[in-house]
Amino acid sequence: MSVAALRMIRCRRLSTSAPGVKRAVPWKTLRRIAKVTGAVVFGGCILINYEVTSLNKAVTMDTQAILQEKHKSYIYLNSTASAEQETIATGLTHRARRELHKAARRFLEISSRILLRPLEEHLSHKDADAHECALWVLLKRARAESRAERHQAVQNLAHNKHWHDYQYQTAAQALDQRTAVGLARTPHVDLRFFLSPPLLPQVEDGFSLEDGLRQLLASLPQSEVDQCVQYFTSVALRESSQALAAQRGGLWCFGGNGLPYAQSLTTIPSEKVESFCLQALVQHSKVSSHCEHIVASGGLKLLQRVFQLRSDSPKIQRNIVRIIGNLALNDNSHAAIVQSGWLSVLAEMAQSPHIMQASHAARALANMDRDAVEEKYQDGVYVLHPQGRTSQPVKADVLFVHGLLGAAFKTWRQKDLDQSEDSTASGDQEDYTECWPKSWLAADCPYLRVLSVEYDTHLSDWRAKCPAENQRKSLAYRSGELLKKLRTAGVGDRPVIWVAHSMGGLLVKKMLSDASRDPDLQPLLKNTAAILFYSVPHHGTFMAEYSVNVRYLLFPSIEVRELCRDSPALRDLNETFLDIARDSEIQILSFAETLPTNIGPMIKILVVPEQTADLGIGELIQVDVDHLNICKPEKKDSFLYRRSLQFIQDALDKHVTQ
Repeated sequence: MSVAALRMIRCRRLSTSAPGVKRAVPWKTLRRIAKVTGAVVFGGCILINYEVTSLNKAVTMDTQAILQEKHKSYIYLNSTASAEQETIATGLTHRARRELHKAARRFLEISSRILLRPLEEHLSHKDADAHECALWVLLKRARAESRAERHQAVQNLAHNKHWHDYQYQTAAQALDQRTAVGLARTPHVDLRFFLSPPLLPQVEDGFSLEDGLRQLLASLPQSEVDQCVQYFTSVALRESSQALAAQRGGLWCFGGNGLPYAQSLTTIPSEKVESFCLQALVQHSKVSSHCEHIVASGGLKLLQRVFQLRSDSPKIQRNIVRIIGNLALNDNSHAAIVQSGWLSVLAEMAQSPHIMQASHAARALANMDRDAVEEKYQDGVYVLHPQGRTSQPVKADVLFVHGLLGAAFKTWRQKDLDQSEDSTASGDQEDYTECWPKSWLAADCPYLRVLSVEYDTHLSDWRAKCPAENQRKSLAYRSGELLKKLRTAGVGDRPVIWVAHSMGGLLVKKMLSDASRDPDLQPLLKNTAAILFYSVPHHGTFMAEYSVNVRYLLFPSIEVRELCRDSPALRDLNETFLDIARDSEIQILSFAETLPTNIGPMIKILVVPEQTADLGIGELIQVDVDHLNICKPEKKDSFLYRRSLQFIQDALDKHVTQ
């Protein structure tokens, strides 16, 4: 077997100011401690030899330590060296080792191609510690043919805590898109796995974020799109134009209200204009063809710039990530999202302690993870648990549907605790949560997928975000809209439990009634195990009549009109649903409020009395709370939560045994 000649490198004297070590290191000693990485090529051995020629005259080296550790790639510095010297030497060592291993792996890969043999993973042990070899092995396994092997490799990568900084940097450069997305969806992953967003190019003088957003909106198609998309775009462009006029004339007009300013716009009005533009982009991003246009027009970089500059505005950042989540519904946008640096942003945001921030990022990442997630989460559908990859199999879905003026997160927050109570001071505050389905229910039932939906509801046409929506946002329209989104999210493929508050309960009944007449939705009805109603006005409410006759909101929306007492639509819906519930043996539990709710500063009213909250089937429980807090347990050990949890667990057990 032939051996390639060792390349000779002149040894320079290693000098130091320290009195302990100040001598030349002979060539024979350096050659003896040199590390060798071998690769078999055409039956011969190629020996790669590297030596340390010089670190820095200010660095003190303990040659005895080198002799003792000659089988390792580390270089140990004398303890008398300063912290700055140690940092420099360590950085040089890591860079040298990184380049060496890169060259060694290249030789191995070339030889494997020439000999048409698979790359043997154990060869990397020639010049690396065990954990260092594991990095390359796992990176390779993360691209395996087997999905199970890929997922296990991603999990091992994320859970290994022995990597050095340069190894994280190496991994960040070497990760393929699929592996990087998998790591981003792994709970508590080290963020050093992800490349930082690229530096954004300098913008021309006088060019503002408003200009960029306005230009992007103006370039988007306006024909054959939803009327509300047109509305939001026109409003955003109009407000942006008024902002420019205000900069010139010192007058800010927003929503028809003129506010005089002595100088040009301040940051607050600018943020309002940006918010308007982003709301319009949210609507456009729901249209698949518009998503392609946003990406092609450089929208991802523009949004990255806005996101970075508006770090003090969580609302603006959420709207931006909401747009990214909509873009991610299109598989052909994934590469552009990753290349524009959004993966590190989403991974960091997914670890946020704030429920809304984390949920928006988790939705975007789930839509990008085609290797582990078959479902797609449309705008307004959020996974509260599990928000990342997990080995825990999902046995059932629990779906939360809010009511009038509710939201996917705030409706299900914990009841505000009385700060004057002794229990708060004694430590019960530690159990406080912003969203009890995500925190409490997920902890007690980790085998559940917890979903929450969000849709716009308005008490008056005058206050609606989009006037075009008011003539069509009836229960029937919303039912069809949500059913499509829920089917895309895979709701109905496993047992389902619905949890609804107020008008949300009517929407659930409407969806199940519609599903009973659609053959494609039969699995959803068949797999509905139970429904939990929180103060649902099955027979209408006095509140709706009050809003029509007296309230300052002059034009009641469709939602409010449909809630009137003895409404024919509600009566027909109730009768239809009762037949479905009995035939399908759906378990029902209803909670009814007993305390009046403050409506304005002078009015208190019992929004959903017991007689209208009584469905006529299942158990009805009265609770001493008002309408707003009926779905907000005060504590985890409160009756309201414990009874709800027991109902969910019992219903699932019964459904599985049937």
